[in-house]
Amino acid sequence: MTVPAATSLFLDDITVGKGWRTGTHIVTAEEIAAFAALTRDHHPLHTDEAYCRSRGFPAVIAHGLFGLSLMEGLKTELRLYESTSIASLGWDKVRFRAPVFAGDELHLRMRFTAKRPSRNPGRGVVTEFLELLNARGEVVIEAEHASLILARRGEDT
Repeated sequence: MTVPAATSLFLDDITVGKGWRTGTHIVTAEEIAAFAALTRDHHPLHTDEAYCRSRGFPAVIAHGLFGLSLMEGLKTELRLYESTSIASLGWDKVRFRAPVFAGDELHLRMRFTAKRPSRNPGRGVVTEFLELLNARGEVVIEAEHASLILARRGEDT
């Protein structure tokens, strides 16, 4: 798995089983606080270190949806669908496997698991399996994602 050069894959270019690895991102306490403010989710697990310690965590933990959003952002940095993306069709089988803390260095590993033409010619659906990992190699979040993208050829993709 490698970080690709900027590209825009069409449905025709997708190889099921092909994988990618992103660069890293270090989570900050400021990002966790900003996400809480943006989403209005000020649960003490995300804002109160003493509360977190009382629940068995060493520090404030990032929101699960923060991690999921970061997964999308890291995937976008791969520029796989830079000019071919039409829409995200949704996330499935999302699992929060381990907490994310400020200072964690994270990267994304993804692979294509399926592709098919859509009902509309010139478009198709690609399914990805994604894992967000910390520097210790632990999967902190995993999920499936479906994207609607352009196809080069009409219905014969």
